[in-house]
Amino acid sequence: QSVSFTSWFLLLVVVTRSSNIIMFATTRVASAFVLRQTTTRHHQTASSFLRCPSIVATSCRTPRYMTTSTSTSEMDARKAFRECDAVCFDVDSTVISEEGIDVLADYLGKGQEVAALTKAAMEGGMKFQDALKARLELMEPSEEQILSLLEQHPPPLTPGMDSLVKTLHAKNKTVYLVSGGFRIMIEPIATLLGIPPKTHVFANHILFNDKGIYAGFDDTEPTSRDMGKPKAVQQIMDRDGHSSIVMVGDGSTDAQAKPPATAFIGFGGVIVREPVKAKADWYVMSMKEMEDELLSI
Repeated sequence: QSVSFTSWFLLLVVVTRSSNIIMFATTRVASAFVLRQTTTRHHQTASSFLRCPSIVATSCRTPRYMTTSTSTSEMDARKAFRECDAVCFDVDSTVISEEGIDVLADYLGKGQEVAALTKAAMEGGMKFQDALKARLELMEPSEEQILSLLEQHPPPLTPGMDSLVKTLHAKNKTVYLVSGGFRIMIEPIATLLGIPPKTHVFANHILFNDKGIYAGFDDTEPTSRDMGKPKAVQQIMDRDGHSSIVMVGDGSTDAQAKPPATAFIGFGGVIVREPVKAKADWYVMSMKEMEDELLSI
């Protein structure tokens, strides 16, 4: 019996070890098969990429969300500019290469005081309506003085502005001038650019008495106060049926136009205002940058 028990025990050991060996061998074979199949697929994929250069180019291109040179907001703003119905431009230090109210102040001998108020308003350090009232009360310009200034010193267009407006019109985009400046000084600029001055200019209206003497300004104009430009843009959309408008300008009041504007493009070609640059979806230094974007489609 002891011999029989020992035999059975040895047989069990042999069978168990054989099973382990078989299982180990089976596992190794299966692993090798999987590895070979994976390697084959990788070779096939690489071969197909090499046979198709367009696939290689696409696969090697940096995904949009990984780009570092262009932010998502800038790409969205570029797209909005290409596809919008209309574009609203600020005038001073954007459409023209100077601040019209400062030029008027210099002409009237009030340059330094008014320039300080203009800077505060443009950089957001003072409510626009307060700065506008203070500047006009310092100058008290007559109608004759303003018209004389415009005759002696026509406002200079920013380089590339005329060409940009022509391209916008050729692309069937409506152009508006939306400014905290004065209508009496801006309407001639609109006419020069082929923009209807009576319907496509939103600006402040200086009031004169029957002798042409300064008598205040119309404070019901949306551009006469802080947060006035978004109101002006909304009025344009409601009146003219535009669904997408882009605002372009150099100042903090221009940045306020979004929303309802789809995008705000900051302009630094005349003066760079860092607070405005930080708020812009896309910041440009020339009109040509925007025109090139239009011509890229």
